[in-house]
Amino acid sequence: MLCRISVTFVDKDGDEKTIQVPVGMSMLEAAHENDIELEGACEGSLACSTCHVIVMDVEYYNKLEDPTDEENDMLDLAFGLTETSRLGCQVIAKPELDGMRLALPVATRNFAVDGYVPKPH
Repeated sequence: MLCRISVTFVDKDGDEKTIQVPVGMSMLEAAHENDIELEGACEGSLACSTCHVIVMDVEYYNKLEDPTDEENDMLDLAFGLTETSRLGCQVIAKPELDGMRLALPVATRNFAVDGYVPKPH
């Protein structure tokens, strides 16, 4: 059984970074541990949409648990929402997601000043 899966993050410039994510870890935590700019202002408490990611392949999207009502409410606030948008804090690594690709939106909606780059917690 896989203990880690391979996940590729694609940033707004199209640059790709493939990382190894321990099974059971959220994509938000994995991004922070690997210096990937995924904000997560609420630290995964489902109170914002700043960890919005776009699952690039619908096949992987369909392997995820359905979003909760709380997640859908936050996704409604996300910039650049797509059919395969999810919150990174709610996407948990599991073996069947090995090879998943996640796009980072070109912007997030937050109250911070434009150009502000948050530091991972």
